Amino acid sequence: MSLITRYVLKELLAVFLLGLVTLTIVINLVLLVSEAVRQGLGPMPMLRLLPYVLPNALRFAIPGTILFAFCSVYGRIASASEDIAVKSAGVAPWQLIKPGLILAFLVSLVAVGLNDLAASWGRQGAQRVILQSLEQIVYGTLRTRLSYSVNRLSIHVKEVDGRRLIFPTITIFSPQDDRTVTLHAAEAELRTNPDRNTLGIIMQDSVIEIGDRVRIEYPGEKLHEINLADATKNGDSGTHPADYAMGKIPIELSHQGAEIERLEQVSAARAAVQLVCGETSGFLDTDWNAAVSDLHAARGRLWRLQAEPTRRWANGFSCFFFALVGAPWALRSRKSDVWSTFFWCFLPILISYYPLMMYGVSQAKAGLFPPSAAWLGNLLLLAMGLLVLNPVAIRVPLLGRVGLGHL
Repeated sequence: MSLITRYVLKELLAVFLLGLVTLTIVINLVLLVSEAVRQGLGPMPMLRLLPYVLPNALRFAIPGTILFAFCSVYGRIASASEDIAVKSAGVAPWQLIKPGLILAFLVSLVAVGLNDLAASWGRQGAQRVILQSLEQIVYGTLRTRLSYSVNRLSIHVKEVDGRRLIFPTITIFSPQDDRTVTLHAAEAELRTNPDRNTLGIIMQDSVIEIGDRVRIEYPGEKLHEINLADATKNGDSGTHPADYAMGKIPIELSHQGAEIERLEQVSAARAAVQLVCGETSGFLDTDWNAAVSDLHAARGRLWRLQAEPTRRWANGFSCFFFALVGAPWALRSRKSDVWSTFFWCFLPILISYYPLMMYGVSQAKAGLFPPSAAWLGNLLLLAMGLLVLNPVAIRVPLLGRVGLGHL
C-alpha cells in the first residue's frame, strides 16, 4: 500500500468513525424517544429496544457521515495545497481520490447489509419488545388519558385502580361493521400471554355486542382474547414486503406468483361460466369486484416484493455515489471551511437525489417502472460525480516525474 493511500485512508477513517459514532448516538436517541412517546414505553423496554433500533440508526447515519468525511478530508487537502504537491510530482489527483472510493465501496456493502438487517431483524425485534411490553404500555396510557386507541382496538375507562379497569368499554374493529365487537364490563383486567400471542381481557359482569344485532350478557367472570398485533400501534408485523430479509424474498416471490396464478385461474373460470350462461350482469356484482380487488392487491404485493431487494442495494450504495460527488467537489472548492463545503455539496443532493430516488422506488412498487428504477437517484449522482471529477482528476501536469517510488 502506497504512502498516499495510507495517508488518505487514515484521515478518512478518523473523521468517518468519529462522525459516525456521534451521529448514530443522536439518531438513536431520536428514534428511541419518538418510539417511546408513540408507544408509551418505559425505561426498561427502551433499553431492550436499543439493539434493534441501532441498525436503523446506522443506515441513516452512514451516507451523511461519509459525505461529511470526504468533504472534510479532501477540502483540507485542497486548502493546504497538498493536491498541488502531488501534481507537481507528476501524480494524477486521481491517486488521492481512488483510495477513498475503494473505502466508500466497502462501506456501501456494509450499508446494504445494515439496510437488510434493519428491515428484517431490527423491525421484527422492535415489534417483539413492544408486544412483550404491551401490558405496561396500555396501563400507562389509560392512567394518563383514560383511553387507548390503535387501528383495530379502542379502550375507554372511567378510571384505573391498580390493575383494575373501572367500567371499561372495549371495541375491536372489523372491516365489516356487522362484525365489530364491543365489550362493556363493570371492571376488567388485562393480561398478556406471549406464548399464545394474545392480550387477555378478564371481565366482570360483562356484555358483548357484535354489530347491531347480537348482544350477550355474561354475569361473573369472562375471558376475551385478542391478537397482540391488533393491540399495538405498529399493527401486524412480518407480513409486509419491507419486513422480509433479502434471503427470504425469493421464496415469498414464488409463493406470491403462485397465488396470483390461482386467482387468475379462478377469475378466468368464473368469467367463462358467466359468458357461457349469458350472465354478463355478474361482472358488475360485489363478488366479482372483490375478486378483481384481491387480484390487484396480490399483484401490488408482488411488485413491492420485486422492488425491495433493489431498493436496499440502491440505498446502501448511495454511500459510494455520495463519495464520488463529495471528493472532487471538495478538491475543486479548495475551502478550509468544512461546513461550507459540506453544505454546498449536500444541498444539490438533497433537492435532486432524494426526490428522484423516492419517485423511482414508488413507481417500481406500483409496477409502473422496473425494480431498477430504485437506482435513478444514484445514476444522477454518478453523472454529477463524473462531471465534477473530470477536470479535477484527469489532468496530470507535465512536470518532472521524479521521486515517485515512495508515493
